[in-house]
Order: sequence, then structure tokens, then C-alpha cells
Amino acid sequence: MSIADNIKSLKKETGLNKVTLLAVSKTKPATDLQEAYDAGQRLFGENTVQELVEKYEQLPKDIEWHLIGHLQSNKVKYIAPFISMIQSVDSLKLLHEINKQAEKAGRIIDCLLQIYIADEETKFGLGFDEAIELLRSEEFAQLNNVRIRGLMGIATNTDNEKQINEEYYELKMFFDGIKQSYFRKMDSFDTLSMGMSSDYKLAIEQGSNMVRLGSTIFGSRIIKHWKNN
Repeated sequence: MSIADNIKSLKKETGLNKVTLLAVSKTKPATDLQEAYDAGQRLFGENTVQELVEKYEQLPKDIEWHLIGHLQSNKVKYIAPFISMIQSVDSLKLLHEINKQAEKAGRIIDCLLQIYIADEETKFGLGFDEAIELLRSEEFAQLNNVRIRGLMGIATNTDNEKQINEEYYELKMFFDGIKQSYFRKMDSFDTLSMGMSSDYKLAIEQGSNMVRLGSTIFGSRIIKHWKNN
């Protein structure tokens, strides 16, 4: 099937569940993104700042770009003028820098707190306790140019569906608790981003309302030829 066919099929599937489809386009050429765009896709997720900036310059300006990879504080300035959402906020230090660069750009930048749920040391993210500590801090309360829209999590890379289900279930419970405790009066806290090509159906079952799909849309990933972030 073509990229356009994949988009059409996935939009139908996710639409039935009221789930937002984020096309993960890392390493893919701009022509592939344009094909997805022509099929109606407007949300694209990239892992590195350099690749994101290059594609932003090449592609239509009504695309909503999401940064989903680990973000270094010194790279925030390059995406602050146009980024729609940063899904990978894993420290108060990073949030400070996003706030600073958003203020310079005259914007409020939407962010998700990335929560560490996987049984893998290579993954980034805040522990449950760390996320609560961040939200309770006086420093966080003073950040006026960032808006926390929800949470993001990456499950363990395993064939064990029971483990994946448990990790996503825990994140959904945590999301509900955080919303109740810190964002009860804010309709903007509405995004639970969990699920990738290998496990998105499990994630949707556990309450995800945004899935990040790459190979399901674009086919298998090519060997990375972009420079490191």
C-alpha cells in the first residue's frame, strides 16, 4: 500500500477511537512527508532538531511539528519560533529553557512531560515522583510561556503484551491522577501520547489518545543519514 493508503486506513481506524495520529517521519525524505501531507496528514513528529528544522523549511507551513526525541537545552532556540509541541520534556531545566526561548519568540509552547515507564535503562523520562515534584515546585509555577498539555510514555521494547499493557495502564492511571490533582480546571491538559507502530493498538486499549506511528505509515525505516542531534 502507498503512504496515502496507509494514512487513509489509519485515520479511519484511529478516528473511530477519537485518537490523534502523529506521523513519525524521522529519516524519511521530504517527498514522503509531502505524500502524507497530500493525503491529509498535518501532524508530524521528528526525533532530532536538525532534521526537524530542515524539513520545516522545505514543507508547507501549516504542518504541526512535534519534537518526540530527547531534546538538549542548547537546541531549543532553533525550534522555539515554530514548534507545535515538545513531547519529550524530561526535566525542569529543559522546561526552563523552553520557557525562556518561547518568551523570546513571543509564544506559549505546548509540552508533554515524558514519563519513564519502560524496563529499559536507555529510555529517557521523569519518574512518577519526579513529575509530581516538578509540578509542585514554585519554579514551575513561574513559567508562563509553556503549557503542559499532558504526558508521553514509551513502553518497553518487548513482545510481552502483558508487560506493555501494564506499563500503559499505569501511565493512564497516572495521567488521570495528575489531571485531577494539578489540572482539574484546565481543559488544555488533554493529551496522553502513548503507542508506536509495534504496540499502538494496545496503547489505544489502555486509553491513549495520541499515537506516534512511523513504519506503519512510511514503511520500514531507512538507515539514518542525518547528523546526530
